[in-house]
Amino acid sequence: MKTRGVSIAACLTVTTLLVASCSGGGDGDDGPVTLEFQSLSDQPAAIEATEKIVGEWNDAHPDVQVEIVPTGWDGVYDKLITQFNGGAAPDIIHYEAASIVPFARDGYLADLSEHMSDERRADIPEGVLDSVTVDDQVVAYPTELQSYMVFANKKLLQDAGVDIPTGETMTWDELREIAKATTKGETYGLGWGLSSPTATFMTMAPGFGGEFFTGSGADAQITVGEGEMALPELVDQMAYEDESILPVTLTQSGSESIASFYAGQTAMTVQGSYQAANIAKDAPKDMDWVVLPPLEGPAGSGQAANPQTLSVNIDSEHVEESAAFIEFFTEAENLAALNEADALIPATTSAQELMRKNLGDENGWDTILASGQHFSSAPYLFVDAYAQWKDTVATPAYQRYLAQEIDADELADQLTSGWDEITS
Repeated sequence: MKTRGVSIAACLTVTTLLVASCSGGGDGDDGPVTLEFQSLSDQPAAIEATEKIVGEWNDAHPDVQVEIVPTGWDGVYDKLITQFNGGAAPDIIHYEAASIVPFARDGYLADLSEHMSDERRADIPEGVLDSVTVDDQVVAYPTELQSYMVFANKKLLQDAGVDIPTGETMTWDELREIAKATTKGETYGLGWGLSSPTATFMTMAPGFGGEFFTGSGADAQITVGEGEMALPELVDQMAYEDESILPVTLTQSGSESIASFYAGQTAMTVQGSYQAANIAKDAPKDMDWVVLPPLEGPAGSGQAANPQTLSVNIDSEHVEESAAFIEFFTEAENLAALNEADALIPATTSAQELMRKNLGDENGWDTILASGQHFSSAPYLFVDAYAQWKDTVATPAYQRYLAQEIDADELADQLTSGWDEITS
C-alpha cells in the first residue's frame, strides 16, 4: 500500500485517549479537538441513532468533540476523490468496503491495525474483517451489513402441503422443491428481482464455491467455472424448466418484485435482509409471512461480506482520537441500536446477539441475524477493474442470459473475455 500524507504518531493508546491530541492541543491551545465525521446515514431513524451515539461521546469527552457532517450516498465517491485531492477530507469517513479499497491503496486511509482493540478484533467474524483488510492493514471498522434472505407467505406454503423449514440453514434444493410445490394456477413459487443481478450472484457465489477472482489490484485474474456458474444456472432452471419463478420479476429490482409477493402472486421472494422492516410495514395486514433459514449450497451458507465502514483520513491531525471514537461507535450497544434503526445486520457478534435479544423473533430477525455469522471473504472487493467489469460486462451478460438470449457457455465466455478486454 502506498504511503502518503502526514506521519501517524502513536503517543496515545485507544484505551487511554480521553482528552488531548498527540500534538498536545486541540484545534487551538485553548479549545477542544474537533473531529469531522462525514456520515452517509439518510434514514430518519438511523440519523437519530447516529446523533445519539455522537452526543454520548461528546458528553463523555469534552476535549475531543465530534461534529457530524451529513452527506448522503449520492455522488459520495466523486466527492471523496475531490476532498482527498484537495486536502479537505473529513477525519472520519463513512462508506462501504467495496469502495474504500482504492482509497486505501492510494494511501488516503490510515492503518487502524494498532488502534483496533483485541476485543473488537475478536468480535468481528473473520470474513467481515477480511473485507476491511487491505495489504495486511485494517483500513476501516465494519459497521452494518445485509444478507440475502427468503421471505415466504406461510399460508401459500401450508396450502401446498409444504413443511416450512426451521433448521439453521436451508438448502437450495429445498428452495427449488418448495418453489415447484407452490407454483399452482396463477401463483408462482418464487419472485426474484434480478434486473441488476451481478451483486446478487457475486454475493451468493461462496455457497457454491464460487470466487471469480484470484489475486488483487491490477494483477487479479478471473475464473468462471462450475462454482461461479452454479447460481445463474439454477435460476435459469427454476425459471424455464420448473417455471416456478414469476418471469416479470427477473426484469425487476428487488423492491419492485415485492409487489407480487404482497399480491399473493408469489409464495416466496428473495430480498435483501433489510426488507424485513419494509415488509412488516407494507405487507397486507392479514398476510402471515416468515423468514426462511439462510440458504446453504454445497460449499456452505457463506455470503460475501461488503459492510458499511468507518475509516480515518491519513492526513487527519487526530488519527488516534478518530480511532478512539470509532472504537466507541462500534461498541455492542451502539451498533445494535444503529442496525436496528437501519434494519441491517451488525458487523460484530456481540451486537448481533444484543440485537437478537432486543428483537427476539419479531419479523424474522432471529433468523436474519443468525445469517450474520455466515459472511465470508469477498475477493472482488480487492480487484481494481471490478466496478468497470460489473457495469459494462457482467450485468448486461447476466441480463441476456436470464432472458435466454445466450446460453451458459456463452455467458461464461462473455464474462471471461470481457474481463480480458478491460484488463489487457
